[in-house]
Amino acid sequence: MGLLQDRVVVVTGASRGAGKGIALALGATGAIVYVTGRTRNEGDAPLPGTVQATADAVTAAGGEGIPVYCDHGDDDSVQRLFEQVAVEQGRLDILVNNATSLHDAMTQAGPFWEKPLALTGLWEVGMRSHYSAAWHAAPLLLANGEGLIINTSSFGGRIYMHGPAYGAGKAAVDKMSHDMAIDFRPYNVAVISIWMGLLLTERTQRVFDAEPEKYADLVATAETPQFTGRVIDGLARDSKLMDKSGGVLIGAELAQEYGLTDINGRSPPSHRAFFGDPTTYGKAIVE
Repeated sequence: MGLLQDRVVVVTGASRGAGKGIALALGATGAIVYVTGRTRNEGDAPLPGTVQATADAVTAAGGEGIPVYCDHGDDDSVQRLFEQVAVEQGRLDILVNNATSLHDAMTQAGPFWEKPLALTGLWEVGMRSHYSAAWHAAPLLLANGEGLIINTSSFGGRIYMHGPAYGAGKAAVDKMSHDMAIDFRPYNVAVISIWMGLLLTERTQRVFDAEPEKYADLVATAETPQFTGRVIDGLARDSKLMDKSGGVLIGAELAQEYGLTDINGRSPPSHRAFFGDPTTYGKAIVE
């Protein structure tokens, strides 16, 4: 029942960007959404958005937004998050792992050794934090008899994108999704890595606004942050969800399969033809 309606959801890294959009889209389905992040007040971060503002927007969209200030680089903080969910709800239906540390130098041109070593922060808040959240969430998901974990990712897990730090982080998230799915399969919990397209987040909008003519074509094909949330809703309603578990899937293609559009009525394109097929893995299992 929790995957179809009356959902309890945790969306990590939802002060802004993809996480905020996903939280809003799932809130619009009437879900209880725990919104996590570190930003308490406007101005605390270089980009707009706070945990409380997102939670309020989730409630305004028709759900119940619950703000939780959580540092996903700190395991104790993550543990407290899921203890709170357990006490207040007694269950968890969907976990969306989205919290990621993105350094401003990530998109700078040049080889990796000319960029700050701090770019590897996305291995800690990104790769490792996804693992930690899933580990702490597991007892709640197992108790349901069904569940869904989404790890947000990108084509950077397959191609050169922003350099080796970013690529390694995304490739690891994709492989973790595949391997977690094997462990969760006997318990009817699906784990899926979703490749998102170019997102109209606060970060990218700032770039577009600086040179609107240069990026006009990209804006026309970009996804809103809510788009992935709509796709996740579609996955949760899929009667054959477990057939997709362990997969690295392209969000735009899932939307086409489910007959979904973005909130602006557009159908964002898949970038498979340009970037290539999603990563696949061998079927052998070595304990």
